[in-house]
Amino acid sequence: MERPFPHVDGVSHRFVDAGGLRTHVAEAGPPTGEPILCVHGWPQHWYLWREVIGPLANAGYRVICPDLRGLGWTDAPPGGYEKEQLARDLLALMDELELDRARYMGHDWGGWVGYLLGLRAPQRIERLLTLNILPPFVSIDLRGALSARRLWYQVALAAPVAGERIARRLAHLDDEGARRLGLGEKVWSRAERESFLGQFAEPDRARATVQYYRTFQLRELAPLVAGRYRRDRLGTPTLLLFGTEDQVQDPRQLEGAERRVEMFRYELVEEVSHFIVDERPELVAERALEFFG
Repeated sequence: MERPFPHVDGVSHRFVDAGGLRTHVAEAGPPTGEPILCVHGWPQHWYLWREVIGPLANAGYRVICPDLRGLGWTDAPPGGYEKEQLARDLLALMDELELDRARYMGHDWGGWVGYLLGLRAPQRIERLLTLNILPPFVSIDLRGALSARRLWYQVALAAPVAGERIARRLAHLDDEGARRLGLGEKVWSRAERESFLGQFAEPDRARATVQYYRTFQLRELAPLVAGRYRRDRLGTPTLLLFGTEDQVQDPRQLEGAERRVEMFRYELVEEVSHFIVDERPELVAERALEFFG
């Protein structure tokens, strides 16, 4: 039995075959409105945007919230979790939806993929709003290397056998476990936690989680540290909102990032963790309307 979609007023759902991937898309707003792609990260899905969709749709935008491969209700194939492939997935979706160009808002991996789209297909992304995700072209110095200890959860999830067990255990996380992981009531209600983490009771989605982080740790991290994107320049106007209490990323690494983007600014949001959309949806919606308007 397939999990039901959580309810958000004004949202409809459909599945789109894009590039061979059956992709779930949640949509709101007028079909003729200017499109905004809203893309989540791990361990979430389209419902991340539950309190942002309404303000954007009411402002006349066509709000399109796809689930990334392996997450939410989109297919979870055994491979294809390289982040460049996730970008190709979204380009295929844009083609299928006949979107020549769109505004883009992304959190976590969704923001990372947004940067990649801005670098690889700048003609498709009009403006880019990213949320608590460092750009791939930031320099990783000694400070950044020392902060890598914060990535312990990625190593655990990427581990053979154990990673899948850990992912499946998340589906049954209790209140105390959520609090210890920084996912307590400040971030998610119990119902929201069950909606996001409950997906990992499905073996295919638990395996997809392992692939997200095994691919990153084994294939993508070393080239990234070696400067894979450091010579690239992002021409898309970009705004980054960054909660300063992020449990994994250090906002000090943003220093100098503006040199690699033609139009870039970032705003540090105090007393907010990695899950800025959940904790401050009104701020995210307000900044989106200002930036995209």
